[in-house]
Amino acid sequence: MTQQNVPGVDPQIQALTDQFRRDYRAVAAEIGKIIVGHESIIDGVLTCLFVGGHALLEGVPGLGKTALIRALADALNLKFNRIQFTPDLMPADVIGTNVIMENTQGQRAFQFMAGPIFSQIVLADEINRATPKTQSALLEAMQEKQVTAGGAIRKLEEPFFVMATQNPLEQEGTYPLPEAQLDRFFFKLIVQYSGRAELKTILDRTTTNYKVEIKPVIDGARIMAHQQLIKRVVIAPHVQDYAIRCTLGTHPQGIFATPMVNQFLRVGASPRAAQAITLASKVRALLDGRFHVSFQDIKDVAIAAMRHRVILNFEGEAEGITTDMVLEKLIAETPTTMEGEVEAGASVAAGRR
Repeated sequence: MTQQNVPGVDPQIQALTDQFRRDYRAVAAEIGKIIVGHESIIDGVLTCLFVGGHALLEGVPGLGKTALIRALADALNLKFNRIQFTPDLMPADVIGTNVIMENTQGQRAFQFMAGPIFSQIVLADEINRATPKTQSALLEAMQEKQVTAGGAIRKLEEPFFVMATQNPLEQEGTYPLPEAQLDRFFFKLIVQYSGRAELKTILDRTTTNYKVEIKPVIDGARIMAHQQLIKRVVIAPHVQDYAIRCTLGTHPQGIFATPMVNQFLRVGASPRAAQAITLASKVRALLDGRFHVSFQDIKDVAIAAMRHRVILNFEGEAEGITTDMVLEKLIAETPTTMEGEVEAGASVAAGRR
């Protein structure tokens, strides 16, 4: 159903916004044919898709992480490749390599054989089972959307997304992702166990003759058009400043840091966190039928945008603190208004005295 025109909004922009919501819901509905529950994870993955970011899904094996991304790929009219990361996987297995080829005249020459990274949506399955050397093969592709190989820079076809899954880092046979790689993921999404009713539906679908066909509902051109629309959503200066202060609040001993941040964090979030919060909050606004970002939009997306960009110190790890705990406390204690900021600063100063 098309939303009624909002007074003061260009009808063309209104039509583009309605189309975005229809496309978003259409992709979510196709994924829902396969994936039971996990609505927040689906929302997170679709947010990454429509802002041009990369998603990292973490959870124990068997929770449907790979199935979700495969369902997403089936719902998009894009080129799709899957890379199974293993300890013996080499960078050339990801980006490709030069091989000697012989033509019909018997002449030999080097020819570049493209790797599976040359796609539009790439599933990096169990990414943390490969060594950091191999994981680093994705860095240039994820940031610059290009690959340098064989002495040449090779552009990747846009839109380009890396959707990665990983097992919890404490499991055997896994390697922690380098901080530079983690920072390139737009969101880190934690996949939890299914509930009783959800598990029943999963069994009904997978242990019977239940069959479903996922159809492509959107192409690359429309995705890129939606990405441009999302950037046009308005964010007021004081709302933007709230996102900035939430990001700076993760910096230990910084001016906006909370006591819990100072006690348990070793490294704070990068500017990419503020970028991710801003873009994701614009998606939330459009889905809610608004053309401006609210404080609640920022609160809804901040943890997924920052949980993988902050690092606990030794005390935090020893006490079993998680980054989510620290970030939840930070968001709750960061005032939304400058007046509140002044009052919070006065309270902290009074406490020090």
